[in-house]
Amino acid sequence: MKTRYTVALSMIAGAALGGAAIQGLHAQAKPPAYVITHTEVIDQAAFNEFASKSPSAMQALGGKYLVRGGKVIALEGDAPKRVIVTAFDSVEKAQAWSNSPAWKELQPLRAKATKASVAYIVEGVPQ
Repeated sequence: MKTRYTVALSMIAGAALGGAAIQGLHAQAKPPAYVITHTEVIDQAAFNEFASKSPSAMQALGGKYLVRGGKVIALEGDAPKRVIVTAFDSVEKAQAWSNSPAWKELQPLRAKATKASVAYIVEGVPQ
């Protein structure tokens, strides 16, 4: 009888330790990051060329588009002409993409295609 209690308590303790370890690993995970860009297209042909080349520059670092253009409706203030939202696994990956040679190589084409843009990184904080 005593052995059964020992085994049962050992199993409960093991489950509790496993749960704590999983919680600890989840707490160490970095939150996702989102690059938000506001821009206005001034040369559609140049923009089409830029838009066809830009995904490969970000996909190397795990980036993916969540929003790329579409209708923008202002709730407060003036709405930008075009909004792009790109998701990355972390702020570090988003910054690495922004500093990458592949992205920097596209900047002259981007400058020809769009007005000066506003871009920033937002770290996603889980709720």
